[in-house]
Amino acid sequence: MVGVMRLSTVILPIHRWAEGQKIWRRAEDLGFHAAYTYDHLAWRTFRDGPWFGAVPTLTAAAAATATLRLGTLVTSPNFRHPVTLAKELITLDDISGGRVTLGIGAGGNGFDATTLLKGDEEPWTPRERADRFGEFVPLLDKLLREPAGTTHEGRFYSATEARNIPGCVQRPRLPFAVAATGPRGLKLAARYGQAWVTTGDPKLYEAGTPELSIEALAGQLTKLGKACAETGRDTAELDKILLTGFTPDFNPATTAPRQGRPLDSLAAFVDFAGRHAELGFTEIVVHWPVADSVFGADQQVFERIATEAVAQLR
Repeated sequence: MVGVMRLSTVILPIHRWAEGQKIWRRAEDLGFHAAYTYDHLAWRTFRDGPWFGAVPTLTAAAAATATLRLGTLVTSPNFRHPVTLAKELITLDDISGGRVTLGIGAGGNGFDATTLLKGDEEPWTPRERADRFGEFVPLLDKLLREPAGTTHEGRFYSATEARNIPGCVQRPRLPFAVAATGPRGLKLAARYGQAWVTTGDPKLYEAGTPELSIEALAGQLTKLGKACAETGRDTAELDKILLTGFTPDFNPATTAPRQGRPLDSLAAFVDFAGRHAELGFTEIVVHWPVADSVFGADQQVFERIATEAVAQLR
């Protein structure tokens, strides 16, 4: 059906490492292309439970695995600075032997946007998040490409002879997977990304249908193609990553009972993945099951999908 399709997973940073390391190793054993984690200070309904830092978690995962790619989905400027992030990334890339992908986006209105605020401060507006993202990504790119020293004085971020010697194991730097749907973010993806990430159209989760979601994703891909053309880049150079769980296919209220949700069975997932592969997606990311949550799924079915789905899509 498709030429190349990769299947990856997101492992939420909710597990004490005595248990968590088993999950990351299992993800490698199952043959996932990559395992990512969320980079938040807290997230939605998981706020009042365990939630560990993304970079330390990925560092431990790098030591516990040998071939699995690792990364964030996604890091944002909400509580990060390009200079300190660059230092952490080159360290993580070194420890992992060059297995790191940085998923990066503009951020949103969640706890990341409010936790560090003073009492009289307001969260950044969408425009300000986009403005910061537009400066954050080019500076981070420069910091990772030019380890001998970077100086930058911008509107939001500064760096004075910032050194990141010896630089990334992956040259000229580790890959960026840029999450974006708006015109400014898509231009950043076209210029700086080795991959593009989307979760679909969030407005369709409650009121949409799988068919409408496919149309919305096709529209996003068209806009990505235009952004690449304006940058003088072939869109085929970018991997297209779909982070699942946020489209109508995963909402029980909008899923046809006969077919079921994508993680309900191997057949349902192959159908879902095939339709999105035909759009041009090259990597699909599924959440590692978390019982009694929005990411609940049968572990045995999930592992069968991990080991058998990609072969059926070829």
